[in-house]
Amino acid sequence: MMKNRDELGGETLLYHWRGTVTPSEWYENMQKKLEPIGYKDSKVEHGFLSIYTSKSDSTRYNKSSASEQVMKELKTLVDFYKTKGEEVSLTITGHSLGGALALLNAYESAKNFPRILISVISFAAPRVGNIAFRDELYQMGIKILRITVKQDLVPQMPGIVFNESLQKFNDFTGTLEWIYTHVGAELKLDVRSSPYLKRGFNFIGIHMLETYLHLVDGFVSTGSTFRSNAKRDVALVNKGSDMLIDELRIPTCWYQLAHKGLERNSYGRWERPKRDPEDIPSPIREEHKS
Repeated sequence: MMKNRDELGGETLLYHWRGTVTPSEWYENMQKKLEPIGYKDSKVEHGFLSIYTSKSDSTRYNKSSASEQVMKELKTLVDFYKTKGEEVSLTITGHSLGGALALLNAYESAKNFPRILISVISFAAPRVGNIAFRDELYQMGIKILRITVKQDLVPQMPGIVFNESLQKFNDFTGTLEWIYTHVGAELKLDVRSSPYLKRGFNFIGIHMLETYLHLVDGFVSTGSTFRSNAKRDVALVNKGSDMLIDELRIPTCWYQLAHKGLERNSYGRWERPKRDPEDIPSPIREEHKS
């Protein structure tokens, strides 16, 4: 979470949700069943909602859910600035899974703080919920910008076949509450617009956030070429992928910690640094014998 003073003199709170990292998150990403959220007909993907709301007493870091943690922090900040007589707005961003969680976060924030101006900017985000969920987000006044890449498959899921495109048949079928639909305005980018990126299919490389940021940096308009005075370092694209053309001679997946994380101790020997207690994984709970 970050905060920044906006042009109107209030505070803009910025929340960013990361993409998929752990195997359990990949598993939840595949849970395509729609599940009710709220009190109306709104439904969202079971896996995304599970990641956002799940908690467990058996772990050190998940005794409270992501939802509970972020809502607690947001209330603290809103109350703090309220005592100072300042208005607060909220901008939520996220990449991939993080884009899905950003929408759930925006939905819950609008429910709890209906007077706050809320915006969402997502990168490579999948579909999250049904038509009723989309409509409810619009009714709440949430502003949403989806940034996608034409060649990226993730924004096409879930609902590759059954999605918002079926709305044109509503006169015959009625509103289909079981189909997934995207939300917000879309900025669609194209890998082929950049002279620095390789052609061909590279699922992981195309989906990487650095690829998206590179394309955003060079974007002027749909009919324009990649801007020649783009300022973002092109080498960052290959930080964790192999997307840059060979002529640039930038190594693939070049980023790593200095000395691969090793540090030299007072005796001149290289060793792994001691981890902060808060950064140590939760020990497996042992069953107590009776």
